[in-house]
Parts: sequence; structure tokens; C-alpha cells
Amino acid sequence: MKYDEEKKKIEFDAHIFHEGNHFRSYSFLGAHINDDGVSFRVWAPNAKGLSVVGDFNNWDQNSHRMEKVNDFWILQIDGIKKGEKYKYVIETWSGEKLVKSDPYALYSELRPNTASIVWDLENYSWNDQEWKANKKSYEPYKNPMNIYEVHLGSWKKPQGRENFQTYRELAEELPKYVSEMGYTHVELMPVAEYPLDDSWGYQGTGYFSATSRHGIPEDFKYLIDELHRYGIGVILDWVPGHFCKDAHGLYRFDGTTTYEYSNPLLGENEQWGTCNFDLSKREIHSFLISNAIFWMKEYHIDGLRVDAVSNMLYLDFCKESSPELKNKDGGNQNLWAIDFMQKLNTEIFKEFPNALMIAEESTSWPNVTKGKKENGLGFNYKWNMGWMNDVLKYMELDPINRKFNHNLITFSIVYAFSENYVLPFSHDEVVHGKKSLIEKFPGYYVDKFASLRLLLGYMMAHPGKKLLFMGGEIGQFLEWRFYESIEWQLLELEKHRELQEFVKNLNFFYRKEKSFWEIDHSYEGFHWLEANNNDCGVVSFMRKSEERDDFIIAVYNFTPVHYSKHKMGVPRFVDYEEVLNSDISKYGGEGRVNLEILKPRWGGVDKELCHIEINIAPLSVIYLKPKF
Repeated sequence: MKYDEEKKKIEFDAHIFHEGNHFRSYSFLGAHINDDGVSFRVWAPNAKGLSVVGDFNNWDQNSHRMEKVNDFWILQIDGIKKGEKYKYVIETWSGEKLVKSDPYALYSELRPNTASIVWDLENYSWNDQEWKANKKSYEPYKNPMNIYEVHLGSWKKPQGRENFQTYRELAEELPKYVSEMGYTHVELMPVAEYPLDDSWGYQGTGYFSATSRHGIPEDFKYLIDELHRYGIGVILDWVPGHFCKDAHGLYRFDGTTTYEYSNPLLGENEQWGTCNFDLSKREIHSFLISNAIFWMKEYHIDGLRVDAVSNMLYLDFCKESSPELKNKDGGNQNLWAIDFMQKLNTEIFKEFPNALMIAEESTSWPNVTKGKKENGLGFNYKWNMGWMNDVLKYMELDPINRKFNHNLITFSIVYAFSENYVLPFSHDEVVHGKKSLIEKFPGYYVDKFASLRLLLGYMMAHPGKKLLFMGGEIGQFLEWRFYESIEWQLLELEKHRELQEFVKNLNFFYRKEKSFWEIDHSYEGFHWLEANNNDCGVVSFMRKSEERDDFIIAVYNFTPVHYSKHKMGVPRFVDYEEVLNSDISKYGGEGRVNLEILKPRWGGVDKELCHIEINIAPLSVIYLKPKF
């Protein structure tokens, strides 16, 4: 009788799943522990037959055969418990037998092993009630957001061990460090289970399974709990566009293109050696949106950075043009992907109104952070890849040539408020021969440190939220290596300690000053003071808060020339005080600062009616505040 009731329930779930509206599909698919044992359910619509194998039946493909209900295969196995390893053996109509991990597994074997493990997520008591209560009134647009991007496997490697820090070990150090450095959020590179370390987590197999490299699911919950206890929001890097082709994963799951597009021009992702999810299938909508909600509900994740959005949006992304790569209107936009993203964001914000949904979208696709009514995709943030590319290209130039490329440092304001942006210096910019941040800059050893302080000071005052990949804050000279720890030993050297101190103080300065983030998405919060001084290489602007008298003037010298009495326009005839200077000695500079109050004088410079004279060190950033 109980089994008949279960089949009826599956019929109901199946209807919603096929409609693309089952946003808790993990609640009925996968392996679920019950009073008698474990219920197994898997979607494999085109399979000829399925069985469950594991240690409990000596991996015998014939002992536990599943029954097909609708497009799902089900089986109750009594007497087995949490911790049992299992897989599905799928018999195809061509006679193949595929041995697959469970797409909905909650836990997986440590690579190179690939079995799923029966688990539940009930055996953990959360302690982040205060965090959750505060989040109800959190408004991301009017609050600081300074993100520390972390690859858990290489943040710190345990001494004398070849494996990784556990989630518990990370929880002892990472939250404290991030908090002490003044960051507001961490962004964790993909933690959903993946087979190959070299993929950094971007080629996944277990979308509902936190990687076993660092421990069990309860331990990952503990890490998030500790981050919340320290007041740190947690953003998860999420990969809904493509998946790896390993035999035990989603690839040709039931012998057919179950999860990927059937047309190889759409399904095969040759640039990454992966397969693209078929976003035209409503079942894939149910799978992926369920997964996004799963991480937020079950693991208390605060937001998702959605990877490779452009790859989903364009039918011909990184491909040769073809008539087959056109939509019904003749364009190259993937209308299925647009529909999926609009639905994804609608459902996320319906259940988690203050979530962060951040698109890594590398083209000029319009309205990424606008709603469906405005033909938008519905995200609330987008990485500003244009700003990142321009500013790094500019900083890599020999200073003598920067005056011929001045627009690279100023053009971003033209479009800075067209979307809600995050300014990213991510892991992608410090690998594959691109060099580490500090090694990108020309000049001598001390010039590189000065340039990095300048770059980070420019990012901090520029409109948009902030993101820095781990290692950048200590001036790591080597490119990031996923198999090695950050070069923490560099902090034994004075220049690296001084840089870290600068980043820490800069982070806390940003958090304290409302003018840097209160009006972050509107021209009302920004005013150019000096934008066109190509020859001099000095740039300055004002950032404003909602209070009329609360503003900061940010001044940048992108040349190695010292200007002891630089004349610059100011917006108000009031005294000004230097509140931050990257050239002070404790940050590794030479102390060319403005100790005295800066008195304004009448007389126009640029479009301002009054001006000050200011001492600006080479390759430095200065912040000024008015004294009323």
C-alpha cells in the first residue's frame, strides 16, 4: 500500500517536474533515507532498464532492479543506512550498460573514486539565527560589498600533507582572517563535486554534493555558520551552463542526450571540453533552479555568482557562425536561456528577497540587472568585465604611454550606471600567463607595490561593488596555482606586510564611508573633477552619500612623477583634510603626504569655481574629506 502511495506521489511530482516548475526536485529525486531503509529515484526517460548497485549487494547489477514510473525509475531497498556507497547501472536500448553517479547525490566519494553516498542533511543545528534575522532588512544596493574570492583547496595547504584543509580547519582560520581584513563577503569557487582538480570546480558531476575533498556536508555547513558568525556573507560560484563529460556524470546519462542539447553544435562546448545544459528542456529548468534554491535553503548560502552567462546567452558563443545557430527570429540569442534566467531569478527572489544573484557576463548584453518587464535577465549584479579589462590594460602600459590611452581609465564612467556592477579582479586574471596582479605592472620593485596600492585604491572609490581574488592582498608575485597554497611566507618580508596593512585599512575605510557605496548605482553619487588631464596623468573625482555635506574626493597619480603643488578644482569652498594616502611609510611609501589642512582658493580649474594645491606622490592615491 505504501509503495502504491509513493507511485501516486511521483506521478504528481513528475507533472510539475516536466513543466519545469518543480523547484524542490531534490526532495523526491535521489536517495532518501526512511524508516525501513532508502528510497532511490532517478530521472532517466530513455533508459531500457536500471538497477542500483553498491557495497550492500556486492555491486551486483541484477539484484536490485528499478521500476519505471512515468519517466522516473524507483526502488525501495530496506535495511541500508546512511553512508552506503551506490551507483546506478543504466541499460540503454543499444545494449550498453552505463555506470552512473546519482545526479541528486548529497555526498560523494573522494576523487578519484566516483560513487555516490547515501546521506541526509538533517544532522546539523544551525547557529546563524541572528545573521538570518539581520538579512531580512539587508539592502545590497545601499550597503558596502567587498568580496574576497577564495579557492578552498589552495587558500592554505596543510604543512606536511598532500591533501586539503578540511572544512572544519578552514572554519578555524578563514572567517577570522576575512573579518580582520575588513571584507564583507567571501565568494567560494565551485564546491559542487567535481572529478578533476585542474578544473578548479568548473566542470562538475555532483551538483547537490559539496565536494568531499574537505569533509562531509555537515562540516561545510559549519564553515558557512562560522562565516556568518563573523558577519561575513557567503556567495557560491555556480555553474549552470555546462558540465564535464566524465563517464560517471551527467553526460549521455541514459544513453541519450538527457541533460545536454541533442544538436552537437549546441551541446558540445569545445572551448572547455564540456557539454552545455539543454535549456530548452523544462526538466533542466527544474533541475537547475532546484539546485540554486538547494544551496540557499539547505546550506544558507547568501548568493550565487553565476558563471559563464555569455556562454548560455549566445547560440554561437565562441563558435563559427552557422545557420543552425540561429533562433526562430534569425538572431544568435538563445531565447531558451533568456527564459531560464528570468525564471531562475524570479524564483530565487520570490523565496530569498535579499539574495545576491551576480552574473559573470562578459559582453555588452543589455539589461542584465533589470527585471523581466524591462526585457532584463533579472540579476541584481553583474561583473564589470569592461572596466576590469580596460584598467588592467592601462596599468600594464609603460607610464610614458599612458597619456595616449587615457580613456582606458576614464571611459567606464560612461556606462558605470547602466547596470548594477561588481568590479572584479578575479582568479581569471592571475592565471594562464597573465601574471599576478603585482607582476603586471612595469617598473622597479617598489614601483610595483605602489602601482598595486594605486590600482586597489582606484577600484575602491570607483562606482560598483568590489571583488579581489585571494593572494592579491599580500602582493603574491607568482600566478595562482590551484595545487599550491598562497605564498603566505611573503609576509615575512616588509613590503608585503605593508601592502597587506594598506589593503586592510583600505577595506575598513570603504566600509566606514557611506559616500563610497550609498549611491553606488547612479550619477547622483559621482562627479568628475579632473578627467582629461592626459599629459599630467592625474585623475580625480568626488563620491557622494545621501547627506549633502558627506563626500570624498579621490585623487590618483598614474605617473612616476612627483607633483608637489598640483592645482586641482574642488566642488565646495571649504577646507579639506587628507584621510588616506597610499604613500605613507607604513604602507611602503616615502611619506610624501599632505599633513596640513588644504585651504581652497577662488579661481576656476576645469569646471570648478575654486581650487586647492596638493602634494601628490608618484603612483599614489589620496582621499580627501571636507572639514566644515
